[in-house]
Amino acid sequence: MNISMWRKALQVIPHVSKEEWQKLDVVSKWLISTRAAVLIMTFLSGAFAGIFAFRDGSFDVLKWVLITLGLIFSHATNNLLNDYTDYKRGVDKDNYYRSQYGPQPLVHGLFTQRQQLTYAGVTGVIALVIGIILVIMTGWWTLLLLLLGVFFVLFYTWPLKYIALGEISVLLVWGPLMIGGGYYVITGAWSWTVVLASLPYALGVTGVIFGKHIDKFEMDKKLKIHTLPVVIGEKPARITLVVMLILQYVLTFVLVIMGYYTLVMVAVLLAIPTMRRIWPMFKAPKPDEKPADYPDVWPNYFVAAAFIHNRSFGVWFMLALILDSILKVFVL
Repeated sequence: MNISMWRKALQVIPHVSKEEWQKLDVVSKWLISTRAAVLIMTFLSGAFAGIFAFRDGSFDVLKWVLITLGLIFSHATNNLLNDYTDYKRGVDKDNYYRSQYGPQPLVHGLFTQRQQLTYAGVTGVIALVIGIILVIMTGWWTLLLLLLGVFFVLFYTWPLKYIALGEISVLLVWGPLMIGGGYYVITGAWSWTVVLASLPYALGVTGVIFGKHIDKFEMDKKLKIHTLPVVIGEKPARITLVVMLILQYVLTFVLVIMGYYTLVMVAVLLAIPTMRRIWPMFKAPKPDEKPADYPDVWPNYFVAAAFIHNRSFGVWFMLALILDSILKVFVL
């Protein structure tokens, strides 16, 4: 076991040489190859589903643990299949963006194709088994949610990402499907208000993938990968990303005005300093080369900014939501 590498892989996507890779344990390889550092976004969606269920007096700890683990393993499966699909389609060769910011196991010779598919298969089976258990525990509507999840896992990389539907898919998955669907699985009731309440965080996750697609705008355009930024243009994409980040706050305050939240939710404003710090980055296109004082996450630029903001907003949103839920359940 390499606990230090586990911890590192959960914080960043570490660069490792082939020699270092061969010395790693299975868990370390899984964490690095699934890009576990970004799985925190999925954990938070699962956490929000549980908090909303608690808020409405219908929390079930077993269902919450299962739904959260199922979502994390589904996301991990998607990341493994994403790398495999792009490798087979010849996308990740010639120092493509994905091969620069972290180890692409197939491109860098860390995995054989069979090993990549084995990791994806085992991870996917775990997610599927958890999904089947939840269907047995809750009913057939959960099966529909499971099938929708399988659809996005299998078809996000191709064709959805190629036809400007990748970003919309992320918004639907990390909000209505994960949080709204998770709430349904835990409580047995569908709530459109919870779906609306899921959008502030889902917009942040969508902003992360949007930033990534802006970062590789020229590469994707050349390869005819029609992400939404490629379709609408680089500058409109930067503006759209900023609007999404602002909408996170706007929608939260709409729910406060509607009376769904208490004023405790204004705590999300504590993420504003992070927004102010990254705001200047969106005034111009991504630099051609790494700025002198830029952290060691290059070529991640807009995606790094969006991720930093989403982490800050997500933490404050979760803490405020927990306090808001405690007030509703025990005080108001």
